[in-house]
Amino acid sequence: MAATPPRVLTIAGSDSGGGAGIQADLRTLFACGVHGMTAITAVTVQNSLGVTGYTEIPPDVVAAQIEAVASDIGVNAAKTGMLASAAIIEAVAAAVDRVDVGPFVVDPVAASMHGHQLLADDALDAVRTLLFPRATLVTPNLDEVRLITGIEVRSRADQRKAAEALHAMGPRWVLVKGGHLWDDPECLDVLYDGAEFIELVGPRYDVKHTHGSGDTLASAIASQLARGADVPSAVRFGKDFIVRSVAAAYPLGAGVGPVSPLWRLEG
Repeated sequence: MAATPPRVLTIAGSDSGGGAGIQADLRTLFACGVHGMTAITAVTVQNSLGVTGYTEIPPDVVAAQIEAVASDIGVNAAKTGMLASAAIIEAVAAAVDRVDVGPFVVDPVAASMHGHQLLADDALDAVRTLLFPRATLVTPNLDEVRLITGIEVRSRADQRKAAEALHAMGPRWVLVKGGHLWDDPECLDVLYDGAEFIELVGPRYDVKHTHGSGDTLASAIASQLARGADVPSAVRFGKDFIVRSVAAAYPLGAGVGPVSPLWRLEG
């Protein structure tokens, strides 16, 4: 009998196209050698061209999923994705207070691929006041930074300013991702713990197929936190993982294809 691998819980929405959300999380967790578990928050009607509808899961059912796996299987780390509403965020916050989910990565999914706001204002407030103070690490992209802090990031200096504003909301660590800083020839992510800035630089690829990149990064980081890595080491692993996954991205359907962790299976 094999040993039980580390266990990671993803609390997020389902993507029927398989490019992002729960599907991207589970694909990444498998590629990283950990056991993935789920608490589904919403079911989307989605393909490579976009989202045409979704149905929220009742908040008590979301919380029950978290408690069911934590109380029996155990959770070594958890991460969030699409949480859909203030009521779901409140239920998630209460559930992670009741059961031990280990290091808690909050990917504050609040903006579409085009930068449009996905969460209502009350849900954004719940992200700030309920999720961030409980988070080991938050991983917003620049559109989410703008929606959460009001800061429009246009430079690397702005990334540091945003990291400071986000850290003041209560998370232990902040990772401000620079993938949407289109004028920068590199992709710089800034990691901050309230005392030190750590810069993680990667190449910028000329590729449009980047669906699920935030989910993939957060899941890769969570996989290493579940193994006991410290936050900087886990984030460095995640950065390398997403760089390779963007390089391995493939077309899918008539729209935007996904980043791919399938490179881990080669050779």
